Amino acid sequence: MNRMIYFDHNATTAVAPEVLEAMLPFLTEQWGNPSSAYWFGHRLMEPLDQARANVAALIGAEARDIVFTSCGTESNNAAIHSALSVQPDKRHVVTTAVEHSATLKYCAFLEKHGHPVTYLPVNSGGLLDPADLEQALRPDTAIVSIMWANNETGMLFPIRDLASICRNRGVMFHTDAVQAAGKLKINVNETGVDLLSLSAHKLYAPKGVGALYVARGTKFQPYLIGGAQERGRRGGTENVANIVAFGRAAELALARLARGTEPIGELRDRLEQGILKGIADTARNGAGTPRLPNTTSISFGGVEAEGILMLLDQAGICASSGSACTTGSLDPSHVLLAMGCSAERARGSVRFSLGWNNTQSEVDTVLDQLANIVETLRGALP
Repeated sequence: MNRMIYFDHNATTAVAPEVLEAMLPFLTEQWGNPSSAYWFGHRLMEPLDQARANVAALIGAEARDIVFTSCGTESNNAAIHSALSVQPDKRHVVTTAVEHSATLKYCAFLEKHGHPVTYLPVNSGGLLDPADLEQALRPDTAIVSIMWANNETGMLFPIRDLASICRNRGVMFHTDAVQAAGKLKINVNETGVDLLSLSAHKLYAPKGVGALYVARGTKFQPYLIGGAQERGRRGGTENVANIVAFGRAAELALARLARGTEPIGELRDRLEQGILKGIADTARNGAGTPRLPNTTSISFGGVEAEGILMLLDQAGICASSGSACTTGSLDPSHVLLAMGCSAERARGSVRFSLGWNNTQSEVDTVLDQLANIVETLRGALP
């Protein structure tokens, strides 16, 4: 196999060399417990504070508003849990039909325990109408949880408008920004969100650490009960090495955003147009804009994504049919079905998500391999 070509950065990312370098001392030398009273442990509070400040800067927040968690899933669950816990007279939750499984499955769990949940629809382009949110709000609505960017199609939701609707109605608003952070400029003060989820391993940092932004003045009930870590908002000994890595990755991401996202957008467009123009019976899933600069979802008529991905894998190319958290499911993508795609089209769809280190040469290689793969699979059909 030749050198791997990785086009699945929405699933996870490699740990950047600078990030690995930053975290290693906290695995080998500075391995104390930051909650300890003695110097060897307590001195770790300083690098934790610096990491918190770096993560906060990525989204335009204050360091004290960042709560470190284990992952984006915990952050999403914690946000919804908190809103329901601090408002016992409110039991209704609003989300969308295209959320990540971290939100959808938690909402399904809540429904089993008597909480009404409204799932907002999207149109054929994957876009959400803010008027639908306005109509869905009720006096007993505790929280609205809507992703900033869809992990499968890259479609963006109008977070500022949605948060404004909720604020005017006195309803908490949470956004899952796991896919958006590091790919788009985010300023929580401009968008007015109450809660926002992040995940380090989408930002070239290790798996196993995430964050939840909690806006100043937002009532919050911890999801994990234990010690007084994270200013009493999340029990459990801090994962110092990974948190330091998260902070360094956030710092690098902010620097990349300052340079602009045009290069990765141009690569995505080169790949997308090459597929649509070079391979018959293909179509892009989702509207043109707004969407993430690195993501495209393409449907291939007459073949299933499983076959395409298997042959791409044999050629050393990594892509996916959707969220890594649903890999292995026999069901077609819930995101594409919610957009009105047929089950056949959904099963024939492949997501390509590029990273900052991908090149034009890699795009051209993928286009060549993909054309041959689809031709082979279609030729093998009865």
